[in-house]
Amino acid sequence: MITADFDSLSAADYDALVIPGGRAPEYLRLNAKVLQLVRDFDKDNKPIAAVCHGPQILVTAGILDGKECSAYPACSPDVEVAGGTWIANNETFSNAHVHKNLVTAPAWPAHPEWIRKFLGVLGTEIKL
Repeated sequence: MITADFDSLSAADYDALVIPGGRAPEYLRLNAKVLQLVRDFDKDNKPIAAVCHGPQILVTAGILDGKECSAYPACSPDVEVAGGTWIANNETFSNAHVHKNLVTAPAWPAHPEWIRKFLGVLGTEIKL
């Protein structure tokens, strides 16, 4: 059940932001409220995780200038045009990258490492 919409959300009410991949970011980046939420999380230096095509939202929000970001390879030109440095993926797409408050990964095979690194940025110790 959906209990909130973008208009009723405030970054001040949350500790971190997770942006999924797939085709959703292509459309979500057209929503001004989504972009402002991303800017607010970034301005407050709160952890942001994005995977696959998720960095399209980061690009459109204008928060990648001077930052390193992994993403699906098709998004690499967008990251670079936005002033970011695209971090190349390994051949299995299983790597994740951390740059300050930003945790990014290229695709679903990276989910375990992406979440592990995101939890680290959140300050959660993971024991395997």
